[in-house]
Amino acid sequence: MTNRIWPFRHVGLKLVSVGIAILLWMNVAGEETVERGLRAPLELQQFPGGLEIQGEPPSTVDVRVRGTSGALSRVGAGDIVGVLDLHAARPGNRLFPMTPDQIRVPTGIEVVQVTPSTIALTFENSLARDVPVIPSIEGTPAPGYVVVGKPTVSPEHLEIVGPETSVKRAIEAVTETVSIADAHDSIRQDVSVGLIDPALRLKTQRTVTVSVSIAPGPVERSVHSLPIHLRNLGERLSAQVMPSAVSAGIRGSRENLGRMNAEDVTAYVDLAGLGAGDYELTVHADATSRAGVTHIEPATVQVRIYSAKN
Repeated sequence: MTNRIWPFRHVGLKLVSVGIAILLWMNVAGEETVERGLRAPLELQQFPGGLEIQGEPPSTVDVRVRGTSGALSRVGAGDIVGVLDLHAARPGNRLFPMTPDQIRVPTGIEVVQVTPSTIALTFENSLARDVPVIPSIEGTPAPGYVVVGKPTVSPEHLEIVGPETSVKRAIEAVTETVSIADAHDSIRQDVSVGLIDPALRLKTQRTVTVSVSIAPGPVERSVHSLPIHLRNLGERLSAQVMPSAVSAGIRGSRENLGRMNAEDVTAYVDLAGLGAGDYELTVHADATSRAGVTHIEPATVQVRIYSAKN
């Protein structure tokens, strides 16, 4: 027995479906077609290896689109994107047309215009080389402390990558600033590294270790009433010194100077080869290895040498 298709079967459901379709059509047909200007991100695709863009490429394009007001109202961020294919790029100044076909849009939206209509890009061969890393230091240690030697950085060189012209022009990479203000101890700090030219980038490592040696600085104090000794006075001679005592300035670490006293500093005049007579001689001074003599006051004295009586 053959099953017959009865055209009026489920007629209610069919009428409801037709009604919904008609309402949808009327709703869409009743929407007004509008145009709207949007700013869309620009994607650079299929970038060829071994090339670099010199300068900052554009990141957006202006797009004028057309569609129903409802369709445009549903457009969200990232729904409309410009796509630039760079697979055929080569070194030099290049122009790439931007047409509506290069704008990715949702269904039901038409691209009317793209601005700019041409994208200009300059390509260079990529280059890599090592440059020295220069530590950036600010501030001064606490009073009585000094920086010993030069700040060091490890590693001392890093590899940079970028357009050939920019890489050849680069002379250094710079660390973020390390503060040694009011420091009492040596500083060792891991910091980030940067490059002044935005066209350049670090190939791998992004941080280095900066070390600054800080130690108690040499301080100075005065030692007074140092008796003047006579050195190398000839036989059968005697001498008189005026004045007979001097003051001396000594310099060293705070710790060493704190342990020193007047007996650790010897002031003297050298009489080698001098006979009887009056002389103005320079005063010298010796100190222990813990400190150095910076000045003597007075710097010269009057010396009278006498022949010894028989």
